[in-house]
Amino acid sequence: MQAGWRIGTLFGIPFYINSSWLIILVLFTAIQGEAFAVEWGKPLLGWTAGLVMTLLLFTSVLLHELGHSLTAQSQGIRVNSITLFVFGGVAAMERESKTPEGAFQVAIAGPVVSFFLFAVLAALTYIIPTQTPAWILANELSRINLVLALFNLIPGLPLDGGQVLKALVWKITNNRLTGIRVAAKAGKVLGFVAVSSGLYLFFVANNSSLLWVALLGWYGMRNAQAYDRLTDLQEAMIQIKVSDAMNRSFRVVDAQMTLRRFADEYLLEFPPSQIYFAAANGRYRGLVVTDDLSYIERSQWELQPVNRIVRSLAELVAVEETIPLWQAAERLEVHNLPWLTVLSHAGTVAGVIDKGDIVAAVAAKLNISIPPGEMKRIKQEGTYPSGFHLGLLAKAIAEES
Repeated sequence: MQAGWRIGTLFGIPFYINSSWLIILVLFTAIQGEAFAVEWGKPLLGWTAGLVMTLLLFTSVLLHELGHSLTAQSQGIRVNSITLFVFGGVAAMERESKTPEGAFQVAIAGPVVSFFLFAVLAALTYIIPTQTPAWILANELSRINLVLALFNLIPGLPLDGGQVLKALVWKITNNRLTGIRVAAKAGKVLGFVAVSSGLYLFFVANNSSLLWVALLGWYGMRNAQAYDRLTDLQEAMIQIKVSDAMNRSFRVVDAQMTLRRFADEYLLEFPPSQIYFAAANGRYRGLVVTDDLSYIERSQWELQPVNRIVRSLAELVAVEETIPLWQAAERLEVHNLPWLTVLSHAGTVAGVIDKGDIVAAVAAKLNISIPPGEMKRIKQEGTYPSGFHLGLLAKAIAEES
């Protein structure tokens, strides 16, 4: 569910404001309103102008994000929402561009809009009578949009400049993940510099406004680290094969045995096996669907073979053991299944795989420790742990492939 309050829709894109946005609304209105009130000697006019200035500022941010969004839509990318929050705005897109050229266009569109707003507002200052409230608002907003454009072009994720850098590296190396890594590392370095500089200058100059520089740097570092982590997860799922993650926690039963014998020998065992495959004459016949027993009269169990409740391998949603792990994760997500059958190159059952197996394989690859209790819960509930959005990542990889 989208967090925040919906304030409207444009071009099919819903706009939201996060609760943190109210902090900036109050803070900017207070700062600008006080400045205008002192300058003009009219408190009511000053505070009204401060509120208008703040709302126009966030309109500029909305238009900036709309630039990204409309460019993405032109490439067939669905934009789920635009949200304003304490550090600006963010457009939630369903996927990334499929080419570095497309990624560059989406990234640069926001700053282009901000530069355009700067030019238009700066031109208005030559038309509007100087030092009037309208002139002051246009002049301030033009400078803010210029700063917004230039700030966003800083070459480090999560800023637009980082997205531009990612696209350029992607184009040069022909590897999207390499582009993300380079841009994320640049973002972390720049974020660290901003935090260090902001704190140092705050204590030296005793200027509280410099804490915003440190706060923005911390925000940048945290988000760049998130990009790095997501890249690690994606890379791991691309490199790991299904055969490296699957398990053999299933039983093979005789397809010709009676349903009565099957029920007595297997369904009453403790702990009961959850997955059964039937075989006859050295060949797999398919998956035993135990729920189908309820459709057969018990009086027939002595006469009917297990083969009556078998679903052939061709009917199953299955994966080959040689494919990348992300394809198994994507198939689990798309078909909303608890597990998948893994087939060998020859078409026989090689194993089964579930979300727990995927998490364990990725965690082992990245040297991430997951407690046994948590792994047991993942296996039982069939859900990914917090921070491991592997299903969504797999779908993103599929859409970008």
